[in-house]
Amino acid sequence: MANTSKILAFAGSTREASYNKQLVKIAANGARAAGAEVTYIDFRDFPLPLYDGDLEAKEGIPENARKLKQLMKEHQGLLIASPEYNSSISGVLKNTIDWISRPEGDEPLLAAFVDKVAVIMSASPGGLGGMRGLVHLRSILGNIKVLVLPDQIAVSNAFEVFNPDGTLKDGKQQAAIEQLGSKLATVVQKLAA
Repeated sequence: MANTSKILAFAGSTREASYNKQLVKIAANGARAAGAEVTYIDFRDFPLPLYDGDLEAKEGIPENARKLKQLMKEHQGLLIASPEYNSSISGVLKNTIDWISRPEGDEPLLAAFVDKVAVIMSASPGGLGGMRGLVHLRSILGNIKVLVLPDQIAVSNAFEVFNPDGTLKDGKQQAAIEQLGSKLATVVQKLAA
């Protein structure tokens, strides 16, 4: 494929057995099947202090924030699985967005986010599947100039829907999550053409 879509996939969770990490990996497989080059990252590998303007002024942008920002810049698409914490997004996801959004030197504002295309999804033990958190995530991403596709899925009762290998027990649900990744890959490809 001449113009391969480059997609960054991650979950807004650091928990090792996170349902959202499992979910985003399914979508990543769908994106790969559609011809995209997908990089999966785990926020556990990029620990960050809580955003603090005084800390930034004193020490600058943390090295892990710089690494994450560079990864964002190198990819046109974002696959994001966001857990719902108290009807909103996780602190680790919001903190990561806050650090990455900080400009350095003559870098343009929101350099890592402008013109990116994202697909969002969620898995939750609750009955709404994390839908309330996705509303907040969509708003945050839209305000930092990310184009968020209307397609999204919230998987409820996450504690009982996954097979031991990380796939979903419901084949239709598995295909729908893979389709999210495929759709993102297709849109990114078309926009790059």
